Amino acid sequence: MNQQQIMRQVQQMQAAMAQAQAEIAATEVSGSAGGGMVTATVTGTGDLKAVKIDPAAVDPDDVEMLEDLVVAAVAEARRAADALSQEKMGAITGGLGSLMGGMGLNLPGM
Repeated sequence: MNQQQIMRQVQQMQAAMAQAQAEIAATEVSGSAGGGMVTATVTGTGDLKAVKIDPAAVDPDDVEMLEDLVVAAVAEARRAADALSQEKMGAITGGLGSLMGGMGLNLPGM
């Protein structure tokens, strides 16, 4: 593989990564807790966009439970965002091992 081919592949990979990052940032995922009593929505980058709370979850005598449900819903939504990011970026960076091998580089895990 000549240097020009390698540079072309690197540029293609960079463009694909930029596209994937934009898609991730524009995607919203949700997580819920308490059987759907609390739902959190985050972007693919993990930014919290919304929290929905079923009125039945609001108990003035047990605010702590509601707080725990909000934390759990946000954590689940962020896990979904991480999975989305890993899936999209993994599809691109999986090709990095081939590129490195074509350059004569053997890196562990590639």
